[in-house]
Amino acid sequence: MIITTTENIPGYRVTDVKGQAFGLVVRSRGLGGQLMASIRGLFGGEISEYTELLEVARQHALDRLVKNATVMGANAVVMMRFDSSEIGQQMSEIVAYGTAVTIEPAT
Repeated sequence: MIITTTENIPGYRVTDVKGQAFGLVVRSRGLGGQLMASIRGLFGGEISEYTELLEVARQHALDRLVKNATVMGANAVVMMRFDSSEIGQQMSEIVAYGTAVTIEPAT
């Protein structure tokens, strides 16, 4: 499946708009990760535990977006975006969303 942040895909034309598709994931760092992140936070710099958590969460959200778009009958997603927020102090919500479309090579 082609996923792009742009409205158009060079060399292709949109033949049908299926609608909004999204993939949502809520992740929490375990107690050990929370403690390590808190200790690293005291000294400044990158907190790799949170970086890894968000990278994995974004990939899961993207995978769920693809699954949702596929169920809708799409073969591409245009205008894809990520959004994130915190739920409480220990959970992160990541959503990948865009417009599910069918495309075909331009002639």
